Amino acid sequence: MTNEQYQEAIDWLFIQMPNYQIDGQKAYKPGLDNITKLCAFFGNPQDKIKCIHIGGTNGKGSSSNMLASVLQESGYKVGLYNSPHLIDFTERIKVNGKNCNKEFVFDFIQKLKTIPEDIRPSFFEFTTIMAFEYFYQQQVDFAIIEVGLGGRLDSTNIIKPLISAITNVQLDHQNILGDTIAEIATEKAGIVKNNTPIISGDENEVVKNIIREKAIKENAPFIDATLIETDLTSDLKGNYQQKNIRVVLALVEELKKQQVDISDQNLEKGLLSVHHHTGFIGRWFEFSKNPLTICDTGHNQAGLEYVFSQLNSIDRHKHIILGFVNDKKIDEVMNLLPENSEFYFAKPSINRGRHPEDYENLLKEAKIFYKIFNSVQEAYLSAKEQCTNEEMIFIGGSNFVVGDFLEKNLEITE
Repeated sequence: MTNEQYQEAIDWLFIQMPNYQIDGQKAYKPGLDNITKLCAFFGNPQDKIKCIHIGGTNGKGSSSNMLASVLQESGYKVGLYNSPHLIDFTERIKVNGKNCNKEFVFDFIQKLKTIPEDIRPSFFEFTTIMAFEYFYQQQVDFAIIEVGLGGRLDSTNIIKPLISAITNVQLDHQNILGDTIAEIATEKAGIVKNNTPIISGDENEVVKNIIREKAIKENAPFIDATLIETDLTSDLKGNYQQKNIRVVLALVEELKKQQVDISDQNLEKGLLSVHHHTGFIGRWFEFSKNPLTICDTGHNQAGLEYVFSQLNSIDRHKHIILGFVNDKKIDEVMNLLPENSEFYFAKPSINRGRHPEDYENLLKEAKIFYKIFNSVQEAYLSAKEQCTNEEMIFIGGSNFVVGDFLEKNLEITE
């Protein structure tokens, strides 16, 4: 297989399949019928691996990578399924921090072309079965599976996990999951399984009670991670990570009850070695020190509140690069923008990327100093030219903005 053949296969995958990353809501195909047929066609690999299921509006990527690092530090072979990817498709499926083998991806795409016509999987359904099969072939000790969107009807909900967690519930994807926190919490609580421990990391009593009630109904042990007190820290920066650490500690405690050997030393060192063990980037990622340049993939209102609050705590003039996709409620973001900043708005390169000219009226109303760019890279180069070493650059607003930036610039630092 050549690089050209691999790229052709990936291009085919993106073009042929309905893809939420590219097409948004119209690509969302809720329900488990399709993934059930697809898994059966490939011999149900998800039933042959030990899975841990992690959902939530924010924090599920960080929490799953932290847990993977702790398990790797404990000597286990760990599969990790996250989405979306920032640069390369293979980032979605990792074993012990190493991206999925491109030969496997290429070969699996060829097999996809042989599936019965009545299945017709979505992009996410296909990547989900690909992850299950890869983890089975790699004979991982544990597979950490991140929910794609929601929970109850998400393709990943076909698994029978050892343990599940819901990091938190915030307003996001309301056009799919519901308009209120309670409605969204009900969807996310759909991952609670019979007799399977469920960790709740949300401090909101409404959310907590919905998850607890579902746990009672399913005879599932309910663990409230917000009650955990700890001074443990992680190499994943951002004040919000403390909440994710508590979720991970609760997950580890439940795994230990299931005779999984994890020492206190493994736990502490694992939390401090997430970047090294998993290669995870995207949350409060320090791209450079001079000038200080931070990326963060927080993209919904709650995620951006955390991120912008942390930016406000840094006493530097800020050059902030932001971009959004079509379904983003940008008026909500305008109310959160950090002070002492100048802004560079850019269009993410994907089809769903929204050009700043479409919402320039909101920028004018916000009375901020801003410039508009056709691409993230143009915005970054402009910010870099203006920024002194006493100031800082921030890149975010969307996974795709961070992905565009890293794709153009990451190799420079390696």
